[in-house]
Amino acid sequence: MTVRSVLVVGAGARQHALCWKLAAEPGAERVIAAPGNPLMSDVAELRADISADDLDAVVALALAERVDLVVVGPEDPLVAGLADRLAAAGVACFGPTAVCAQLEGSKAFAREVCDAAGVAMARGHAFEDAASAIAFAGLLGGRVVVKADGLALGKGVTMCPDQAAAVAAIRDALIEGRFGAAGRRVVVEEWLDGSEASVFALCDGERYALLPAARDHKRAFEGDTGPNTGGMGAYSPLDELDDGAMLAIGESVVAPVLAEMARRGTPYRGALFCGLMLTERGPRVLEFNVRLGDPETQAVLPRVNAVLGELMLECADGRLTTTGVLPTLPDATVALFLAADGYPDSGRRGDRITGIDAARATGALVFGAGVARGTDGGLVTAGGRVLTVVGRGATVGEAADAAYAAAALIEYDGAWYRRDIGRSLAAAVA
Repeated sequence: MTVRSVLVVGAGARQHALCWKLAAEPGAERVIAAPGNPLMSDVAELRADISADDLDAVVALALAERVDLVVVGPEDPLVAGLADRLAAAGVACFGPTAVCAQLEGSKAFAREVCDAAGVAMARGHAFEDAASAIAFAGLLGGRVVVKADGLALGKGVTMCPDQAAAVAAIRDALIEGRFGAAGRRVVVEEWLDGSEASVFALCDGERYALLPAARDHKRAFEGDTGPNTGGMGAYSPLDELDDGAMLAIGESVVAPVLAEMARRGTPYRGALFCGLMLTERGPRVLEFNVRLGDPETQAVLPRVNAVLGELMLECADGRLTTTGVLPTLPDATVALFLAADGYPDSGRRGDRITGIDAARATGALVFGAGVARGTDGGLVTAGGRVLTVVGRGATVGEAADAAYAAAALIEYDGAWYRRDIGRSLAAAVA
């Protein structure tokens, strides 16, 4: 079925990339973004009055506009039950139910599902008591990863090289309350060595199709150092994951999870993001997200050579007809986030942005994230991560060169970004 009208819920660069992809597909007539951001107006009708977290308003908008499909970008509305509400209203939604969304909403729940499904993860355990968590970290040798159990805007993971760092991270979450309700329980896991990969599956409850793999860089600074962020950049493809390796990940990770969720009577429909560590022992699951990733989406969608809206609608209806690895265009991509002064601790707002048209004139894609209209009508910064610039090329290296050349044309006070995304260092230290 052709998707003529679609509502994309959310306001960030991931949602902008979704709108860009869906608006260009055969038969597309309307793409509505709620609330969207000003830069998205080039491909979507904006409903800035509708918050992504106002479930009643989103459902009412979908019904009033009689859209064929709702695509939910951020995780919070899914965890709150937006897909359930839309289904009850008879609206097709690409996104899982609230029960299924706990795969992202609770890392402890994700571990429980993986254990039941026989999916390999890092050795770990969930704790609400700091003393028990600290003791377990000691049993693992102190070199661990401490994760807030709930949603923490991508910043709830602390890499701990030794026991002292683990103690500090555990106390920070469970005693000091750094992550609020999201950190009232933590998961302590062994530190895995290898390279990270992001694999996305479009799922209809039983069957799935795989998007191209990407590699995200969450640490703030070059060489994958500094604090965790929501993601500073990503690139695709990955040399380590050819079609055979992708199919193997589908069989060892995606299929068992779908089978387990179906066995529980809660079939998973939507995007399943598998955050993996590629180790010498094989892939290990680090986390699941219940929506497409950010910034991986901005790197992956320009490579997809398939009609995404139709696939999403088929998933929502439980009748996916295309499975396996989706076809891709030959170009590699590098997605680079431009951040605001003070990010990730904070993000200065109100700085005027110039140069976007010049960057796009190079052939790069520019997706808006933390942007708003200033009093004079121009674009200004309005968040920690401001823009995603996507370069394309025959190789990842060429795509990186294109992304950085375009990014250099965009200016605002305090602008900064990592200088190693998609370059030789990225492949070595990801």
